[in-house]
Amino acid sequence: MLKRLLAIIILSLTILPLASQEVEWSIDASMVVNNREGGKDDYTPDQTFMFTRLAPELGISMLEGEHQLKGGIVWYQPMIDDLSGYKILPTLYYRYNRPDGWHVTAGLFPRSLMTEATPRYLWSDSLNYVQPNLRGVMAQLIKPAGYAEFAVDWRQMQTEHQREAFTSMFNTDWRVKGPLKLGGHIQYSHLAKSVSHAPGEFVNDDVLINPMLSLDFSHRTMLDSLHVSAGSIITLERNRGEEVWHNQAGFLLTATARWRWFQLDESFYAGQALFPLYPLYRSQLNLGDPYYNNKVYSRTDLSAHIVNNRFVDLSVSLMIHATDVTTGFWQQLSCRFYLDNRLWTHRHDRAWLKSGRLPSLY
Repeated sequence: MLKRLLAIIILSLTILPLASQEVEWSIDASMVVNNREGGKDDYTPDQTFMFTRLAPELGISMLEGEHQLKGGIVWYQPMIDDLSGYKILPTLYYRYNRPDGWHVTAGLFPRSLMTEATPRYLWSDSLNYVQPNLRGVMAQLIKPAGYAEFAVDWRQMQTEHQREAFTSMFNTDWRVKGPLKLGGHIQYSHLAKSVSHAPGEFVNDDVLINPMLSLDFSHRTMLDSLHVSAGSIITLERNRGEEVWHNQAGFLLTATARWRWFQLDESFYAGQALFPLYPLYRSQLNLGDPYYNNKVYSRTDLSAHIVNNRFVDLSVSLMIHATDVTTGFWQQLSCRFYLDNRLWTHRHDRAWLKSGRLPSLY
């Protein structure tokens, strides 16, 4: 696999000699130590995640960045004495960028190309650790007033004993007037049968609809940023063998505030327990945090960004999970280092490098 990937990249760098082209490269490295304590159920057990992730990419850019072809790998390595437990995933994608804000990406590409990080009720922390790439296609319209994007992620191929699984998602957020913004998320997850399926194995569907109203008070207070959002989460799930839809809904409130190096993130959900089929299929069907399988759930993240500029984010966090039945405490140390050919050209400009913030992957 790696030899074929390198051959494709080398071939791409040698073709089209008459067109204007630029070699592009990037290195995205991260490390996480997440110690989870206090979980009292089967879905959120006490455990510790310790791993590093290295994702180099190399590619070409044509016509001033309008067409890009990139390839690389993602090396996931648990922190143990030997090399056991590692995972190497290929990255290979084409990206089309238009000046009017349209972008189309196809192949195996990083989730970091999405306009915003996916909320945890759609994509859990654990999946974010081990599945860094989308596998399919994504179309985006990105404007100064907001964005809209649609993506299909083919998560699992059907084999003799493995079930087919894919997810389609639509995300949007637009500024209406002043600090007011309207947006939301729609996500559909599909879990099909394997080729040699057992008699009790059926096709499953999961639909999540999440309209949101937001207020962005960034640069309007003494804080560096302040966002408050409110909306609803509606889920529809079914096992086609039963032909019964399970309809669950609730209210969601989120808030993010940052002042210099300190950040507070709060999310509160109240309503019916989401993901009723999670006990049967877990993350094969439901991709969100299993804490939302409770009627009341609050998550509070207290983070300190020790070092945060355009190319590095070193953070420590305390995450407090509270439901109607349990309380969990997570302690996390994470570091992300990112460098590409554009940042490299500014490597001696200290003021510019310190003027921006690299977003955390976790």
